[in-house]
Amino acid sequence: MENTNEFQESKKNNNKIYLLLVVVLALFTTNAILYIRNKKADERVVQLSDDKTRMQTEIDKIEADLDKANTNYAALSDSMKKEQGSAREKISQLREALRKGELTQKQLILAQEDVKQLRYFVTKYVADIEVLRQQNDSLKTSVAVANEQVRALEGQNKDLNKKVSAATALKAFGASVTAVRIKSSGKESSVSKADHAQKLNISFNLVDNDFAQKALHTIFLRVVDPSGNVVGATGNSTLASGETINFSYKTAIEFDNDGRMYTLGWNNQVAFVKGEYTITMYADGYVLGTGKIILK
Repeated sequence: MENTNEFQESKKNNNKIYLLLVVVLALFTTNAILYIRNKKADERVVQLSDDKTRMQTEIDKIEADLDKANTNYAALSDSMKKEQGSAREKISQLREALRKGELTQKQLILAQEDVKQLRYFVTKYVADIEVLRQQNDSLKTSVAVANEQVRALEGQNKDLNKKVSAATALKAFGASVTAVRIKSSGKESSVSKADHAQKLNISFNLVDNDFAQKALHTIFLRVVDPSGNVVGATGNSTLASGETINFSYKTAIEFDNDGRMYTLGWNNQVAFVKGEYTITMYADGYVLGTGKIILK
């Protein structure tokens, strides 16, 4: 009987040990599961943080490329301006979401897809900017070439105009100068002495010129005395070369390309002096002819 009681007591003790082992094993298993779950959660947190960091870096690069493209080329079409505005708005939304930490794993995956699309858009946008820049450079080159051609043509036209102007100008030949004294009757007589001379007559013929206008042509006479001074200067005239001269007398002659002889008279308002006088005639902006006379 005593042995039976001891056996039952021993069995009870063994059951307690088994139960304790089961409890310990259950606690160990639970702790292991919790550890694994926490570790995975930590890994997901770390992974999520890394993904956000990479996304932030990618957004920074995209925005930098967008800024660089706009800096290199400012002349954007309305459609490109609209596309750029949409891209910047998307960048702003992604930055705000990352800043607030509101992205779940699923949302982060969707946001990463948005970043990929944004990268594609900006890459295409930068390529379009480069095309515009090349077109603009080509246009500038074409304009520069065209302007150079225009300047060359303008220069040729100026040269041609000068040649045409020179070709249409009157030219004298066989010019002779005579000093005369005017008698009381009004008749003129040739003299050679300075103290007898009152007037100079300049006679000349004109070269035949089919290009010259058959009309009145203004003639300027410039009389230079033996001292090199312009006698009786009454005004100024600008020549085709741009030079401005003063003249002693202004008149006009009728040109009809008929080979006639012309005589221009110039009355000196002061006494003549001994020496050589030079008379230069100008017409149409060019020298018409020259003549000299020596008074004793």
